[in-house]
Amino acid sequence: MNALKKSIFAISLAAATAAPIAGCVSTTNAGVVGANRKQLLLISSDEMMRLSNQTYTETIAEAQAKGKLDINYAQVQRLRKIAHRMIPQTVVLRPDATRWDWTVHTIADNQINAYVMPGGKIVFYTGIIDRLKLTDAEIAAIMGHEMAHALREHARERASRGIATSGVISIAAAAMGLSDFQTQMVGLAGEIGLNLPHSRTQEAEADKIGLELMARAGYNPNAAVVLWQKMQASGDGKVPQFLSTHPSDAKRIKNLQALVPTVQPLYQAAPKY
Repeated sequence: MNALKKSIFAISLAAATAAPIAGCVSTTNAGVVGANRKQLLLISSDEMMRLSNQTYTETIAEAQAKGKLDINYAQVQRLRKIAHRMIPQTVVLRPDATRWDWTVHTIADNQINAYVMPGGKIVFYTGIIDRLKLTDAEIAAIMGHEMAHALREHARERASRGIATSGVISIAAAAMGLSDFQTQMVGLAGEIGLNLPHSRTQEAEADKIGLELMARAGYNPNAAVVLWQKMQASGDGKVPQFLSTHPSDAKRIKNLQALVPTVQPLYQAAPKY
């Protein structure tokens, strides 16, 4: 076994053994979609919240200074109405989430983007609504997906994983006497072999939880399939899936279609507004 292969083996071994050493818990209940995978969390929730709040405050302040914050009142109210239906559903997966300081803002920008930061800070860029001509149910699909990232504390998990991986690479490089080039190659192998698949796991998880949230809120889960068909149609050159943090659109659509029957009873039982 050469030095590079030995180092990659060391990374894999350390990643597998790091979980028992640190907090390995699930941040949510399973729900009907079964989202209760154990997570490696090396960073405290409070620290992650502090960092994300700082970023959020800066983002909102910058958008406001540029005159891009919440400029379309009707659009903001539309998003807040959808959020008002979605937020109570989080109690099934994470009871404390209904007590978060949920906020909803839009930023006037043509990019197709939206996110929910830790603690419930919802931000939609107007491009994703306008360019994809989203229905309320399709907005709910995006919002549910991004809410799921916050509920599962995926940012905290990614940061923890990064700390674990970088520490292992440093130890392996020193122990094996690797050159700078070899160390870089080991880092790339760790990124492709550990962190990127992990991010894809998070994305698939967010798809599942988001589907459950929107169904519970009374939004037709089939809209999530239509949403990603729109996303697929809007995209151009794609990064190969094994180098992407997101599942391919085709695979995502197939997975969502398979999961719709699981959450359909929740949609049928939900109040219709």
